[in-house]
Parts: sequence; C-alpha cells; structure tokens
Amino acid sequence: MDVRRRPVTKTLTAGEPLKSQNQHSSTLKASDAFPLPLYLTNGLFFTMFFSVMYFLLHRWREKIRNSVPLHVVTLSELAALVLLVASVIYLLGFFGIGFVQSVIRPSPDSWDILEDDNVILEEDSRCEPCAAAIDCSLPPNLKIVRMVPQKHKSAFTDVVEEQKQSASATIIDEDEEIINAVVAGTTPSYSLESKLGDCLKAAAIRREALQRITGKSLAGLPLDGFDYESILGQCCEMPVGYVQIPVGIAGPLLLNETEYSVPMATTEGCLVASTNRGCKAIYASGGATSVLLRDGMTRAPVVRFGSAKRAAELKFFLEDPMNFETLALVFNKSSRFGRLQGIKCAIAGKNLYMRFTCSTGDAMGMNMVSKGVQNVLDFLQNDFPDMDVMGISGNYCSDKKPAAVNWIEGRGKSVVCEAIIKEEVVKKVLKTNVAALVELNMLKNLAGSAVAGALGGFNAHASNIVSAVYIATGQDPAQNIESSHCITMMEAVNDGKDLHISVSMPSIEVGTVGGGTQLASQSACLNLLGVKGASKESPGSNSRLLASIVAGSVLAGELSLMSALAAGQLVKSHMKFNRSSKDVSKLSS
Repeated sequence: MDVRRRPVTKTLTAGEPLKSQNQHSSTLKASDAFPLPLYLTNGLFFTMFFSVMYFLLHRWREKIRNSVPLHVVTLSELAALVLLVASVIYLLGFFGIGFVQSVIRPSPDSWDILEDDNVILEEDSRCEPCAAAIDCSLPPNLKIVRMVPQKHKSAFTDVVEEQKQSASATIIDEDEEIINAVVAGTTPSYSLESKLGDCLKAAAIRREALQRITGKSLAGLPLDGFDYESILGQCCEMPVGYVQIPVGIAGPLLLNETEYSVPMATTEGCLVASTNRGCKAIYASGGATSVLLRDGMTRAPVVRFGSAKRAAELKFFLEDPMNFETLALVFNKSSRFGRLQGIKCAIAGKNLYMRFTCSTGDAMGMNMVSKGVQNVLDFLQNDFPDMDVMGISGNYCSDKKPAAVNWIEGRGKSVVCEAIIKEEVVKKVLKTNVAALVELNMLKNLAGSAVAGALGGFNAHASNIVSAVYIATGQDPAQNIESSHCITMMEAVNDGKDLHISVSMPSIEVGTVGGGTQLASQSACLNLLGVKGASKESPGSNSRLLASIVAGSVLAGELSLMSALAAGQLVKSHMKFNRSSKDVSKLSS
C-alpha cells in the first residue's frame, strides 16, 4: 500500500474505506508540473548535459593547444556553461533528493502499517484554525494506529491495539512475495541464501513456505538462536531450524593417568548415568589404559578393464614395493597432512578394487584421501590407458556400512582400552561379582553375538556411547556403524578376585577439524576434552586422543551395563529413570 504523509483534506466517514482515500490523494504527482512527460524531460536534460560537456571539453582542448587563456570565453561557450549548470541542477534535484531522503528517513515500504478498513493513520491530533472547514473528529468505530519505522519499532509503545509478534526472523509483509514464489515453485528453496544474502531470513522464509505447502506446523522446531552462516556450504543445506539434543557429562574418566569429563548428547535416559557409574568404577580402581594400534583412513575406487588379466597386472603393479615410493609421491601432493601408507587390492572378474590407506592429521580425512586417490588414478591412466574408472568409491573402503574389511584391517583409528576393576569396587559400585560378569560376557557378548551372526558386534552397547560422543563433538553420526565395531572381553585375574575388562575397537573414525567440529556447541565439547582444533606441536595427536577417549568411554559403558544385567537391575533402573510421568493421552490431545 503506497502511503505518504500529507495533510488530510477530506472529512473521514466510517463507511468510506481508507484505500479509496489514499488512491484519491495520490492521483496528483509532482511530475504533473512538467510540460513534457517525465521520461522525455529526463532524456532532454541528459542529452543537454553530455552535449555541452563534450562541447566545452573540445573548446578547452583547442585553447590549450593554441595557448589561449581559459577564462576568455565566447558567447557560445557562455551559453554552454549556463546549460551545463542548469542540467546539473536538474539532475541533482531529480536524483539527489530521492537519495538523501532514503538516507535520512526510511522508505514508505519499511513502515509497519496495520491494514484494515477501520484503521486510519494518526497524522496530527491538533485542529488547525480552519477547523470549521475541516472535520477533525474521528468516527467512533475507527482505531488509531501510529505509523512506526520497522527499525525503530521497539522505541514506540503507544499502540492502541497491541500486536504480538515473535522475536526475530518474523515473516513480515515484504517477504510475502518471496514466500509465494517458493510455494509456487518459481523460486527454488535452495537459492534463498544466495538471493537474500541473509541465512536466518532465508531459513525463516523456507520454513514458512514449507508449512504452507504441507499444511503442517513446525511450532516445536526452534529457528532463532542458531548461527546459520556457520553451516552454509559445509554442514547442512536448506535449513528450517535445528533440533535440540541435551548434553550430559560422564566422568571424570581416568584414562592414561589423565582425567576427562566426557560430553554425551543423547535422549536415552540412564545412558549418561550408566556411563558415569562405569567411569566411577574405573577411577576407583586406578584408571584405564589405552593403546593406539593403527591410524589410517581408507578409500577404495573401482576400475574396470577389458579382461581379468589386465586387472591383475595393475594389481601386481600397485602392490609391488618398488613402485610404492612413486605412488606415494603422487598421492602426497594433494595435502600437507595426507601421507600414503599402503594399497591393498581385490579382484572381482574384470573389476579391480584398490584400497588406499593414508594418515590424515587431525581431520577425519575422507576428503583428503579422496583427493590423493584421484591424483593416483590420473597418474595410472598414462600407463594403463584402457583403465575405466567406474567410481572413486567402490565400497571396499568401507564407509558407513558394516564390513569385515574394517573389522579385520581397521579404518580410522584402531584402539584397545583396558582396566582392572578391584573386587570391592565390583561389589560396592557395580553391585555384582566378578564371576557373574565373566560368565555373562561369554554367554552374551561372545556366544550370543556369534549365534546372531554379528559382524563386529561382540559387545553390549558400544554404539550407544559412540553415537552420544559423536553427536556432542561434531563427528559424522553415520560413521557410528563401523566406529562401533567392538569386542568386549572380561576375565578374572589375581586369583579370581579382580576383573580384567577390555574393549578392542578397530575402526574409530574421528576428527577434530572440519565438518561439524567447527560449530560453536560441538567446538565447546571438544574444548572440554582438550582436543579442539588441530595440534600444532604434533599433527594428528588431537584426533588420536579423541579416539582413545571414545574407547575409554565405551569401556565404562560396557562395564556398567553388563553389571546391571548381571545384577538384574536393568529393567528396574529403566522403569525408574527412563519413564515419563506425564499423561501421554493428554499430550497427544
């Protein structure tokens, strides 16, 4: 609605809509005073300005060549100067006033106005001397609303009818056109950030459009309070909000003579409490010890040849130690930290799968190893021109899938963690005994998992702890699949009095730089553990320490859950601490 501040020259009646009066008052325009149409007037003065400017510059150049003083002017030059000044004044007046007004006061489009047939603008409450000619009284059924600039809205509180609006990212009137375009499909939802230049506003508009398209409310999904700039182009596309996951602390975990408070993001009741109890038992028994066995991320492209013989020739070439130095030189050019460690090949007919393993510093390293693999493939194309690259990943890696190759060969960090739990701690803290734990571990984690045909799942609930720590520290939650490969072993030691417990985890995939680790919340959790960012003194040490902390946390979780099962406490504790006391039927209604 086009609204200008101008004197009210017409008596307002209750039955006359406001829009018709605005239309009546806006019929006269300033440009009506020109004898020519506005576009012709502008064209005339533009032509005049450039013509006389060219004429004067040409004349001044001739005077300089002929050594004639510039202050000596002819009649034509004097006329040209007058026309130049006139055109400059017109152009400044036409374009300058609009620019100055836009700077010193907001444009009419930024005013927040309540559109209603029974609402008028309060221009001036005083009756002028001509009150006899102009009716200054207002019909009784009209509401007075003060016109307030949007950016100064919080300073004005004198609104007769109070309007309740949400804090930030409120969908305002000028966004309605964009929302309708997204709903209609003429504006792609994914392009809002680049078009608007405001990630929060883009998320708010996308959210509103989604609600209109689906007819479903997103009222419970928070929008404000998140830095959407931080995820643009790297963590999440087309955001409409964020999910809140509580973070609990288990510990202190005494690992390698150092205490750690372990952050765990989870919605499963008793998980943090149970892991915390395991940490208590480990602490009371002198702590746990971890050893890093391997550290190498993998990527396995698949290539095809015309025959199995040719595929075998490339296999022999890659696995020949004489060629490793050349291949490593080509691979290592992709990164300062990526260093090729080895290549293992497997053949399926004419297809060759090449599993590259490399160190990746403090990064989890999937992108790093992929770039190095691409360099090697380009290099091999020279000697094997008949090689057809089918894919940079052929699932022999293997990423985000349970696979025997990860269980046997390892992927990421391979860690073993152990502790000896004293007999009195088993009884007082864990409420069970050593013999019961050893027997249950054999029947459940070893024999039971074998009966189930488990692949890397010889444990009680390693994935519970891995997932919770991964989400809290910004790791890839999908890599919980292979990272949770774990075998839990228990054995009675010291004449059967104490318990030796260990977890062996061959494929913990973690990083302290890149991905979700740079987000504020996840970065804070990494900082709590002392592994935030990249280590400058020893590249890769932060990610290796994080993997050891994950293994130590799994050790605590395994110890506590197995004790609860052996003592028959699992159902009782979950019924007490993991059951809501709210009336679900009332909540659903």
